[in-house]
Amino acid sequence: MSSKKAFHRSRFHDPLKHATIVALKRVLGALIDLTFDAGITVHELNQLLRECAVRTAVGRISKETGRDSKSRIAIVTGLPRSEVARILKAKDASPSKRMGEHPTRKVLAAWFDDPRFLSANGDPAVLPIFGKRRSLEQLVGLYSGGIPVRAMLDELTQLDAVERLPDQRVKARSRIPILTGLSATAIAAIGERTRDLLETLTGNLRRTSKPFFEGTALLEEADVESVSLLRREIADQGSSFINSANSLFSRARVNRSASRVLPTCRLGVTVYYFQDDVESAARTKTDAVYIRRKNLQRKRRAGTGRKSMGLPSRLLAE
Repeated sequence: MSSKKAFHRSRFHDPLKHATIVALKRVLGALIDLTFDAGITVHELNQLLRECAVRTAVGRISKETGRDSKSRIAIVTGLPRSEVARILKAKDASPSKRMGEHPTRKVLAAWFDDPRFLSANGDPAVLPIFGKRRSLEQLVGLYSGGIPVRAMLDELTQLDAVERLPDQRVKARSRIPILTGLSATAIAAIGERTRDLLETLTGNLRRTSKPFFEGTALLEEADVESVSLLRREIADQGSSFINSANSLFSRARVNRSASRVLPTCRLGVTVYYFQDDVESAARTKTDAVYIRRKNLQRKRRAGTGRKSMGLPSRLLAE
């Protein structure tokens, strides 16, 4: 390699940019899987990326200079100035505010905390589904924001957060429901949780002091037979930690009845468990050899094509 080429490579090789591209590939892989599930095309994703880039650049440049500059936005994003102007002219369809706490979480938290719905020993009481007092209907009416009790019961049952008992009674099974299934609510939660995590991680990169807490416990080679036990134990400890955090947060909740107006901010903590696909890790190259695609062949109609050579259809069929 000539010295000129070596200088060119060292001059333009940016380790931070390379590391960022590698990180983006890991993040985008999981997100693109979601777009396939939802039927979003690459063209739609590309357009969304351009719009988000422009609007993020607007906020960044406005914070730095105090004004908007289409030329600077075009430089930062690498997009033509005409496209920047078109995106800024269009109405921003992104949500203007973050999600609030999910109604199921509010109902279950109240079931575990509100004295009106606790038993004598402090546990969530077994409640009748219907009734004006001390019932699931009253609980849902107070904490769900207007969702009918039947719809809430269906949702809680699907999340395996309640147990239905005889005589139209229900028992709380878990304070923390885990949203599953391809639903609008679960997908919205993905966006909210992922954004919070990425803002914490990228924010810590820019902070020189007092970073936000972030920690990960990782086992590279786990015994597959012990995974189920570890998963249950982590779920129990995670639930206990989240319950403690909720109790801690309740002490800092703003008293809306106070006469003076206090500044507020949004804060939170999320615990999640991750695990690689055991089956895909265990597959070998020899496994793929025996998985062959069955080719389909179009059946040739008798009496057509070169191979018929003018023979009667009776002979071709034999």
